[in-house]
Amino acid sequence: MKNSELASSLRDTASRMHKRLKREIKSADNLSLTEITTLSYLYQNGELFPSEMAEIAMVKAQSMSQVITHLDELKLITKTPSETDKRKVAISLSTYGRQMVEQTRYERDKWLDGAIEQNLSAAEKKTLQEAVALMNRLVESK
Repeated sequence: MKNSELASSLRDTASRMHKRLKREIKSADNLSLTEITTLSYLYQNGELFPSEMAEIAMVKAQSMSQVITHLDELKLITKTPSETDKRKVAISLSTYGRQMVEQTRYERDKWLDGAIEQNLSAAEKKTLQEAVALMNRLVESK
């Protein structure tokens, strides 16, 4: 298989997996995939400024502003003015937001754990583990 064919196949599969994992989230039906991902970034990183969130999510600052507004309306995040620059506001998860992230992670992990257990042999699980490491390298490459 050529690199271009492998790239296309990997992209298609990653996209389908992403959509499937989104379908498994029952507790966040009113959130977009970008909003769910943004909450996950906050869960992993703690407090972030909107510009940092936009960079991590690979979206424009204006788009992130809309995401932040919606998450704030739903009481999923907390805004804290910067002590050094009052024009800046740091964003973090509210208690409710943290609970939401933990629930959505549980729902996705539960489905994926079951799918792996029911569909893959021990050798295939090892191959999948190796593939995850390779995919992480690709994601982190420039």
